[in-house]
Amino acid sequence: MRQGLICAAGHDSGSRTFLPFVKEQIVADVETLQQDYLAQIANADLAALEEIRIAALGKQGAITGLLKTLGSMSPEERQEQGPRINGAREAVTSAIAARKDALESAALNERLAAEAIDLTLPVAPSPQGSVHPVAQVMDELAEIFADLGFAVATGPEIESGWYNFTALNMPETHPARAMHDTFYFPDRNADGEEMLLRTHTSPVQIRTMMGQKPPIRIIAPGRTYRSDSDATHTPMFHQVEGLVIDRGITMAHLKWTLETFVRAFFERDDIVLRLRPSYFPFTEPSAEVDVGFTVEKGKRVVGGDPTGPNGGWMEILGSGMVNPKVIEHCGLDPDEWQGFAFGCGIDRLAMLKYGMDDLRAFFDGDLRWLKHYGFSSLDVPTLSGGVGA
Repeated sequence: MRQGLICAAGHDSGSRTFLPFVKEQIVADVETLQQDYLAQIANADLAALEEIRIAALGKQGAITGLLKTLGSMSPEERQEQGPRINGAREAVTSAIAARKDALESAALNERLAAEAIDLTLPVAPSPQGSVHPVAQVMDELAEIFADLGFAVATGPEIESGWYNFTALNMPETHPARAMHDTFYFPDRNADGEEMLLRTHTSPVQIRTMMGQKPPIRIIAPGRTYRSDSDATHTPMFHQVEGLVIDRGITMAHLKWTLETFVRAFFERDDIVLRLRPSYFPFTEPSAEVDVGFTVEKGKRVVGGDPTGPNGGWMEILGSGMVNPKVIEHCGLDPDEWQGFAFGCGIDRLAMLKYGMDDLRAFFDGDLRWLKHYGFSSLDVPTLSGGVGA
């Protein structure tokens, strides 16, 4: 197969030497050259295709050389031979582009076939996180109380002494205000008030009553801080408090709400509650709430007969009717508005429900513990499916 154009002097065009042609030689050589290149292009791979392009259309290419001869032709010859030479150039250019597209498309299809993913194979395992039991219990509480008409309220974790103590009817001499029980900041705020890490989420109740008109039904979950640390206490822990403010609220409403909550949370209908008289400065009257339990396989299980041989009572939360002084501090008339409040540790609820023994493990960050007690991110609590699903 010829590799170049035969010139009038009898030299091969690969030498890049072009001499004046007679018209008949140009016509024959252009057509032959075009057919030769088209035949080569049809069987070339990508590498050979680039070599053909350079040989035909490069600066020293055969067809480029023919185009250069147009300048030495007479106007009549140029008018006749120009279209033929340009036609050859366009034909070769188009053939190279088409062949290149076909080769690249074939290479892509071959690669796709070789790299195909078998969707019938199982997915390779990858590391997965889990939902912490505290976060899971918070979601469960929100789901249960939302069904009872409660909203979720939040507030700052750094509070002033007025919101954390004074508004809640805690005098300056109250033990909870002592330095060994509370984390205080060295600086005071712009109003000269002492600042501290909140010891409970009760300040959220104060802020809600001051910023929202009754009736009010909220729960306030969140982090709280106290200077305490042992197997059942940590300096930082999680608490949820509930508040209802309305007309005609009584202890009967409180007891029904707590029974409904505890039975839904532990998913048992045989749970019995016992309210014992107690004292909290922000509620009057106040009551400690005990839940009945039985011992099954050496562990306490909430529910069953607390008066039986394997039964008993354990405290789970504090509650009471909101003290009229607290209602007054929030700008409401205690003769018109009454309410009840309750609070319990979220960490303790998680320990009781899911059989955990040491509260300190909640904050160790041990992956083995988290894998054992953690929940899937898809295990969203629902009352219909079971809040602890």
